[in-house]
Amino acid sequence: MKRRRILGYGASAVGAGAIAACTPQQGGGAVSDDLPRVQWRMATSWPQSLDTIYGGAQTVCDLVSALTDGRFTIEPFAAGEIVPGLQVLDAVQAGTVECGHSAAYYYVGKNPALAFGTTVPFGLNAQQQNAWFYHGGGLDVMHKLYADFNVISFPAGNTGVQMGGWFRNQIQSVNDLKGLKMRIPGLGGE
Repeated sequence: MKRRRILGYGASAVGAGAIAACTPQQGGGAVSDDLPRVQWRMATSWPQSLDTIYGGAQTVCDLVSALTDGRFTIEPFAAGEIVPGLQVLDAVQAGTVECGHSAAYYYVGKNPALAFGTTVPFGLNAQQQNAWFYHGGGLDVMHKLYADFNVISFPAGNTGVQMGGWFRNQIQSVNDLKGLKMRIPGLGGE
């Protein structure tokens, strides 16, 4: 599917931008052999079969390794391999893992404002979200929110706003939603 490939490239590009922004801008050259080797584990909220999002996490890990000539490596772990997918923030906060790749709206129970790190109903599209992060002070706002959890967050992929739903039967009124089972995280679920 071309859509999956495009989403994967988009997640990779955003992840690459976040990683590149963390590197010193000193004209290049080889990484010093005097630097220590660092190995981290990354818990993710995704199964490996979700190639567009888990693949984005893998791309971030690959880029960190490439940018440091293999001296800093991060190994991603699928949801459930270290902690369940919805406990990634808890695992990073507790020091169970060094980093995580998840979606902020999974943690609105901890602070509803965390939803703005990903998406809110009728919110921004992917380009608008990135503009808010990088040019509208959004990243600073998110850093303040995550400081309460003793973690720091950086965008590393963006799948955009989730659709309201795909349904087998036409939804014509609120009554049509009664008893309907659907997966919708964050504020949209509420």
